[in-house]
Amino acid sequence: MNFCFFDVFLFFTVRLLKFGLVGISGMLVDFGLTWLCKEKLKWNRYLANSIGFSAAVVNNFLINKYWTFSDSAVHDTPKQFTSFALIALAGLGLNNLILYLFHRKVGLNFYFSKLIAIAIVFIWNYFANIYFTFKVA
Repeated sequence: MNFCFFDVFLFFTVRLLKFGLVGISGMLVDFGLTWLCKEKLKWNRYLANSIGFSAAVVNNFLINKYWTFSDSAVHDTPKQFTSFALIALAGLGLNNLILYLFHRKVGLNFYFSKLIAIAIVFIWNYFANIYFTFKVA
């Protein structure tokens, strides 16, 4: 195969943009459910955060599988979801740690802290999923 640098760059740029758009949809799911559970249902903020984050994982997996990484060499959906969920679980731990540190220790607003956590976990999720979940043929 004869790939030029521009083709490879374009391929990865488009994929990163798609992953980012999926991430935005997941962020809306995450924030929406977190807000609902924390503010309206008066649940513990970390439980609410975990529920929002988990719903976003399912949302993001489905859209990423069938849109962002539709050319993946792996077609075993249960295996992919397991990998995606384990990466997301590690991301959830990282998300809660960052949320705790920025909100409780640094004193930033809860939702601003959550935004910082989402940005950091986005980077983790992207590279971990390229390597483990959505390998290209």
